[in-house]
Amino acid sequence: MNRFDAMSKEAMSKLEDLMNSSRVNELLHRREQEEKKKNCILWILAIIGAVAAVAGIAYTVYRFFTPDYLEDFEDDFDDDFDDDFFEDDKPGEGSEE
Repeated sequence: MNRFDAMSKEAMSKLEDLMNSSRVNELLHRREQEEKKKNCILWILAIIGAVAAVAGIAYTVYRFFTPDYLEDFEDDFDDDFDDDFFEDDKPGEGSEE
């Protein structure tokens, strides 16, 4: 059992030496910086998406509650143009029927 304890202590010390080496620390530090950049970009995209969603919902609600003035405008003209223009013509007189 002592042999395994000694081996595990040696392995742990070698692992600590490797972890303390500057190259591994640099790689870990770079990875942390990249993760921070990705996290920042993710937050920015999430905020832009949320603003776009709110704007889309607001536009949809606006379009739903805004009355259609063109429909009323077309209805006014439909009333003015009756078939009074053709009452003077009788079938057979001046028409090619």
